[in-house]
Amino acid sequence: MEALGRHLLAEFFQCDRDLLKDTQEIERSMCDAAEKCGATIVKSVFHTFNPFGVSGVVVIEESHLAIHTWPEYGYAAVDVFTCGETIDPRVAVEYLEEQLRAEEVTTVELKRGEIRGQGVLRHKPMIIAESTF
Repeated sequence: MEALGRHLLAEFFQCDRDLLKDTQEIERSMCDAAEKCGATIVKSVFHTFNPFGVSGVVVIEESHLAIHTWPEYGYAAVDVFTCGETIDPRVAVEYLEEQLRAEEVTTVELKRGEIRGQGVLRHKPMIIAESTF
């Protein structure tokens, strides 16, 4: 891998407005998305805004998934940041597109942790031996 992680910034347009108000359903969808892409969930925290809207994060061992919804616009912004070679953040975005009933989705992918001069990077390198000085 050339970078330590992949970060997808996804925008979901023309979503189901009632669903974007439903904190429990949003949390369920986000946790399911994490599991479907192969991630290991550590904890999730979600908040309902007054009069409506949801923000939340699913912390995964491999980084995180986050969402912010604007039901009044049928819009949700989602970040899926994963580290390692076994997790595919695109699977999470595709699942959320279906769950949010989005008519349009745009994504930007960033490589995170491109450390120059390191060649192939391992997400969790093994410690071969510790030096004692």
